[in-house]
Amino acid sequence: MEKDVEIKCVVWDLDNTIWQGVLMEGSNVSLMPEINEIIKTLDSRGILQAIASKNDYELAIEKLRELGLEEYFIYPEIHWDAKSFSIANIQKNINIGMNTILFVDDQEFELEEVQTAHPEVTCIHAKEYKKLLDNPRLNPRFITVDSARRRKMYQDDYIRKQAEKEYKGPSNAFLATLNMKFTISEAGEEDLKRAEELTVRTNQLNATGVTYSYEELNVIRKSSQHKLLVCELEDKYGTYGKIGLALIHMLEDHWKLEMMLMSCRVVSRGVGTVLLSYIMKEAKKQNKYLLADFRDTGRNRMMNVSFRFAGFQEKFSDGQGTYVLENNLENIQEYPDYIELYIK
Repeated sequence: MEKDVEIKCVVWDLDNTIWQGVLMEGSNVSLMPEINEIIKTLDSRGILQAIASKNDYELAIEKLRELGLEEYFIYPEIHWDAKSFSIANIQKNINIGMNTILFVDDQEFELEEVQTAHPEVTCIHAKEYKKLLDNPRLNPRFITVDSARRRKMYQDDYIRKQAEKEYKGPSNAFLATLNMKFTISEAGEEDLKRAEELTVRTNQLNATGVTYSYEELNVIRKSSQHKLLVCELEDKYGTYGKIGLALIHMLEDHWKLEMMLMSCRVVSRGVGTVLLSYIMKEAKKQNKYLLADFRDTGRNRMMNVSFRFAGFQEKFSDGQGTYVLENNLENIQEYPDYIELYIK
């Protein structure tokens, strides 16, 4: 178990886990003691929750609705297939690491089946559910505006994905219908809790994998030699929240991008290059060349591809996965025409 990795999603079984009894044996089931408060508290902490249950979908959803809990679960997997299959679907839909999922079930067989198929998933017997709120992996250091509304943002994204499936035409044409607004601003003190959260939670699109504390980011924010940028995305369905961060060290003849990350939630929206292109344009205006740090974490290949696609080339490597990349800024990608860019 990776004890230092925050849990991003708790996946619950239903029968004898969230409620007492077996739904298919009769509809007279009742919630486990304190489970209502536990589910709502996890939600307020920004921890996503999903269902993996062998049950009749319509009956189970109706019972969750009747109990006032349906809204708290995203991507419910309620069918008769293996729980490992359900968890794989949930992981794919949310786009998080298996090591950030915690699975709760009352059946040892189901726990072992999931653990065998997905060794990185943390499995907990349902009899331990009252201990969840005290689990340090379920207690983020800060509760930010974005973390408190995280479920709502994923539910909005589900509606987007459904609209995209139903859209008849090329993907760029669909993206144009979203009316996306991308805002880049220098981080204020009010952004630092979310900025720390982003460095901890973002893996796939994180150039170095380095985490920064609130205190470290506040020192950087005040430095005349550094620029800390934060970006936010919204569209007609709602906000994605603060989804990107960049740290630029401004030196005499060049700028160095010491940290850059982007939430994996926005990969399919085609906005990954906007922040990078903006930084490149600003460096060119100042007659600086641009360097960027990259460290291979085993999970951030997509960020390496983004750098190379943007024209960065290797300047230095320590032979152990750490690189300094360089860009002469001769060719800078233009912003996608389906995005409105705002600079604050």
